[in-house]
Amino acid sequence: MAVPEPGAHAARTRALAVLRVRSAALAVALLPAAAAVVLLTGRLTGRIPDGSGWETARGAVGALAVVVLLLAAAVAAVVARARPALSPTVPIPEETAPDLYRLVRDLADRLDVPAPSAIALTPDCDSWLEDRTHPAHASARGVLPARGRACAAPVLVIGSPFLWWMRVAELRALLAPVVAGTGPSAHPDIAAARRFVRGLDAAVAVAAGRPALAFVGWAARLLLRSCRGHAAEMERGVAAAASERAQTVDYGLRIVAQEQVGLAYAGWDRLLNRVALPAWRMGRWPSRLDAGVVSALTELSRRDRLAEGFASRLGERPACDLLEEPGVIDEAASLLAARLFHGGPQEPGAGWSPVAWSQYPEEVVDRKWRLEAARLHRVLDVLDDLAPYGAADPLAGPDGTPAAPTVARVLERLSGPAGSGLGEELGVRLSAEVARETALEERPEHSGAAVPAADPRCDGLAPLFPLQPPRSGRELLTDHVTAMVCCAAVDTAGAVPGLDWLDGPALLVGGARRADLARTVLSLVEDGDGEPLRAWLGEVGVRAEKPVRLV
Repeated sequence: MAVPEPGAHAARTRALAVLRVRSAALAVALLPAAAAVVLLTGRLTGRIPDGSGWETARGAVGALAVVVLLLAAAVAAVVARARPALSPTVPIPEETAPDLYRLVRDLADRLDVPAPSAIALTPDCDSWLEDRTHPAHASARGVLPARGRACAAPVLVIGSPFLWWMRVAELRALLAPVVAGTGPSAHPDIAAARRFVRGLDAAVAVAAGRPALAFVGWAARLLLRSCRGHAAEMERGVAAAASERAQTVDYGLRIVAQEQVGLAYAGWDRLLNRVALPAWRMGRWPSRLDAGVVSALTELSRRDRLAEGFASRLGERPACDLLEEPGVIDEAASLLAARLFHGGPQEPGAGWSPVAWSQYPEEVVDRKWRLEAARLHRVLDVLDDLAPYGAADPLAGPDGTPAAPTVARVLERLSGPAGSGLGEELGVRLSAEVARETALEERPEHSGAAVPAADPRCDGLAPLFPLQPPRSGRELLTDHVTAMVCCAAVDTAGAVPGLDWLDGPALLVGGARRADLARTVLSLVEDGDGEPLRAWLGEVGVRAEKPVRLV
């Protein structure tokens, strides 16, 4: 092995400090027992005279020692048996990516560090090493803990967008400092300190909400506060040592790779928020998100002159070629992304099905518009029945039947004298309607999936990392009016739904995207001015008085 870096020495020093906290806790737990042994030995040897005072002291100290030992045993048992949290990932067996494993092992050999024990993918723009040697992880998978398992190398977790966007050489340069971290991680003191801290963290999670384990939670939190600073400095030392060792491998190329990380993150964030999220809200999950990020970044390269040079890289070999079946891995990572960022069942079902990019405009965009248009007119019908703003809908039938679902009805209501008040009421009722529908869809009996009770941090229907905060009433109203106009354009003006890789659902008129619609809708919703939208409808050829097809 190579000479240890200064950062590794600092990390080991901090690891010893963490272990001293553990030793101090053990000493405190044994102190009453030691005092009881001293008192008992003194009585047996005659060094402590008999007397009612000493007898009382021996009884009290002995009882205290038994209580403290029982409490310490309970804390130690929970810390040892609690399952530390694992990052949800897609495992990559070696037979499905032999070239990727070969690249990582060659990289470890060049860095003179142990190779990671396995590789997994995460649907995020990050990479790290994760220790999965805890016996609870093996027992949860039905695997018996092997002898010497605690010395196994950590698992290398790679962000899936990196495999599709980066070239092979860039990925190797990017992973160099990550793989170099297996060197310090193999040191027994650092490994023991990490296991202790992760065990305490898991014990706090286990004790949360359980009154019977209140003392265990208090003790674990106290120990965590005592070693928090040392643990943080230990991790900084490990990172510094890994970075220093990795400088000997592809250092110049790593600078280029870091630029790609920022670009990949921007494209991935836009793809999830603008493209994937509308599909997830409808019970559909795009099955090729990682391939989609390449299209999104290519589109960004076309629009932004600063990114033009990145598109020329696409002629080189992509890192996803290191996988035997990239499409299967992409689908698994896409499903995991939907679970993490939106919530939902772990497996596809009747109300949770994949959608290909070629089907996205028809099955997601068009359906989204028509569902929102139907919701808007349903809420308008309710408001017309209540008639809180004076006159009823002028477009309603003579016998009181609801008005037809037309753009003219929306324009008339929002640009009339009571348009401002009606807009606020529409926003409130649309928010309530969306919240009610969302709550209904999240119930297991409606989603068609059972909620696992093993670990609420990784399973269930609630997203771990929600992408966006709830939309305001005005934002919902703007989206619904836009959807209504788009439906009318598709039905009466020959427009078609489309997909913009950076902005999501798009309206295509004559093969070109009409992004100017948003400005006219905002003018109607925020200012009650319908003239810009009427002019836009006339320019495109939309018949505002014709009913649209709803679902």
